[in-house]
Amino acid sequence: MVDMPQWNVKPRGKVSAMVDRPLDAPAARPLNATAASLLGFLHEGPKTGWDLVVTAQERIGKFWSITTSQVYRELAAMERAGLVEAGEVGPRDRKPFALTDSGRAAFAEWIEREPGPENIRYPLLLTVAFGRHLPPGRLAEMLAVHRAAHERRLADYERAAAEHCADPYSSATLDFGIVYERAVLEWFGRVADTLGPAS
Repeated sequence: MVDMPQWNVKPRGKVSAMVDRPLDAPAARPLNATAASLLGFLHEGPKTGWDLVVTAQERIGKFWSITTSQVYRELAAMERAGLVEAGEVGPRDRKPFALTDSGRAAFAEWIEREPGPENIRYPLLLTVAFGRHLPPGRLAEMLAVHRAAHERRLADYERAAAEHCADPYSSATLDFGIVYERAVLEWFGRVADTLGPAS
C-alpha cells in the first residue's frame, strides 16, 4: 500500500494551523503516516531527503516501510503545503528541509489521533494457508528459511538492546520487536510439530 500525500492542518486554540489557501480551494486532507513520520524526524533539526531516508530506515524501518521515492514525493508536496521549507542547496545538490510552524501544528494534531488497528500482511502465512497444494517437503524448506531469518533478526534486536539505548521510546519499540520475534519463533516450533517434516 502506497501512502499518497495528504494533510489536514486544523486550528489549535486561538492560533490557526491552517496553511493559507484561497477560499474556493479544496479542503486539506488528513496528514498521512509517511508524511507525519518525516515531520517527526524534522523536530530534531533540518535534514536532507537522503538524511530522512537513512533515519527512517534505521529508526522505524523494521515496523514501518518508507521508500526513497515516498520521502522525496512527500517532501515536495509538504513544501508546497507550507509544512516544511527548503534551505540552500549543499554538497551533492542535497537540500535540507526544516519544519515550519504549520508543520509542527500538523504533526501535533496527527500524533494525538487514535492510531487505529494494525494491518498484518505476512506472505509466508498466505503460503501456509494454501500449503496443501505444494509438493511434499517444499513448505518445510520455506519455513526453515524464514525461521533462520527470524533467528537472525532476534539476535540483532537483542544485540541492540544490550547497548542500552537511552531513549525510552526507541527502547519500547525495540522491546516489541524482541517479544514479537520470540513469539514468531515459538510459532515455527509449533507449526513444525503440527505439519511434520514432510509438509
